[in-house]
Amino acid sequence: MIYPMFASGGLLYAFEHSTLEGKLVIIALGMGSIFSWSIMIAKFIQIRRASTQMALFLKKFRQSSKPLALFLKNERFIGAPAYEVYRAGSQELARHLTGSSEVDETFSIRLQDSTKIPLTAMNSVRSTIERQVGEQGLLLEDQMVLLATAVSGAPFLGLLGTVWGVMDTFSGIAIAGKASLAAMAPGVSGALITTVTGLLVAIPAMFGYNYLVNAVRHLTIEVDNFASELMAAFEHFYSNHK
Repeated sequence: MIYPMFASGGLLYAFEHSTLEGKLVIIALGMGSIFSWSIMIAKFIQIRRASTQMALFLKKFRQSSKPLALFLKNERFIGAPAYEVYRAGSQELARHLTGSSEVDETFSIRLQDSTKIPLTAMNSVRSTIERQVGEQGLLLEDQMVLLATAVSGAPFLGLLGTVWGVMDTFSGIAIAGKASLAAMAPGVSGALITTVTGLLVAIPAMFGYNYLVNAVRHLTIEVDNFASELMAAFEHFYSNHK
């Protein structure tokens, strides 16, 4: 009777014969799987939106005649890290140029009447841009450590359940005083299911994590490059170099 049950429903059979500790490990791994998939889906959506919006922003920025043109128009590109860097830098620059970072009906006039700012003030703009680059990098990497924990921790948690289950199986056989395949198979099967579950959690998380790490690195490099480009444009148009 054991073999047909094993053949038709191995995972169900193993779960039914796992110990209470094993079932608790499986439940914990199931919750971890839901959590890791939620993180992966959320990060996929975030990175896709960031890539799309940033490409649109960079295109419009490079087509503008002056660096503050998009800021003057108050255009927004929600979810684009480069845009957040641009907005923070533009606000700081506008504060030094016009005395206020608020874009109102008089902003364009105040901007035309403003004079170029000294390098000391431009260093403040640079610091603001660099700080925003760091903040955007942290936002892109947010929750990645939790996904990495699922990749590395799930197999070990599954292995713990397996070792525990095998230990209980051999303890029961020792107490019974006799060993047979029929007596060992249910317990060993119930113990091994935790390792299988751990791998089922870790493998998708590993592929998702590797993809997301590369995507985040790509976006971070793009933001760094844009920050340098933006700072060079600000210095060219609005610094007196004295």
